[in-house]
Amino acid sequence: MIVAMLASLALASIALATPLPSRPSPLTRRLSPIYGGRREGLRPLRSSGLPDKSTDLPKYQEDLEKKFVEKRVEMLDEDQDFKSKASPIGSVGGTAPLGKYWDPASFSREADANQVKRYREAELTHGRVAMLGALGFLTQEKFHPLFGGDIDGPAVYHFQKIQEMSPLFWYPVFLAIAIAELGRARIGWEEPSGGSIFGLREGYEPGNLGFDPLGLYPSDPKAAIDMKNKELNNGRLAMVGLLGMIVQELVTGKPIAS
Repeated sequence: MIVAMLASLALASIALATPLPSRPSPLTRRLSPIYGGRREGLRPLRSSGLPDKSTDLPKYQEDLEKKFVEKRVEMLDEDQDFKSKASPIGSVGGTAPLGKYWDPASFSREADANQVKRYREAELTHGRVAMLGALGFLTQEKFHPLFGGDIDGPAVYHFQKIQEMSPLFWYPVFLAIAIAELGRARIGWEEPSGGSIFGLREGYEPGNLGFDPLGLYPSDPKAAIDMKNKELNNGRLAMVGLLGMIVQELVTGKPIAS
């Protein structure tokens, strides 16, 4: 047994001492395209996605950031598509560059369908009032024939001046506003006796009161959506613009058009 063990060790020593063949083995040649093996043996290649010494690292980082941004934009578009399809108000009001569904404060995340429709009703109502207010704000500072033309100066103070000159003037104005609001409520809101106090009627489209005396509302569905988007965007701009005019006159004490 000892002789056999010594013979095995001798053969192993001879095998280890034998130099490698000058030509690569069939296994080495087969793995060469994968691991980059050549006559000097196998050498693992770098990952194709990482830069080596010859790669411009800033360029690689720029490409990587670009791909990340593109993927992020794609994910946001998919998310907005999903939200707009699931929303009771659809994608109306979602326009470039803000996307198809604009809700940065996530008001609609925990809201039910009726509450989302009430948000849109409030947005449309305030936008319409703001458009009239912004126009009136600029007009009455230049053209104010009522009360003998004595109501002058910054429009933000005209309410108080009119009340001083004619204390009863605002009562019929408030009555007209109340009648208009009551008519709007009877069209779009549920009856308090049979439904929710804050619930909208089933099938009621927010803001659609059927008031179109000039016949401007288009019959084509695509054109109708375009007009709705224009009204919403102009109303949003008017709300921001009117707020800016009020703050400016309160700070400066001068009319906008001065």
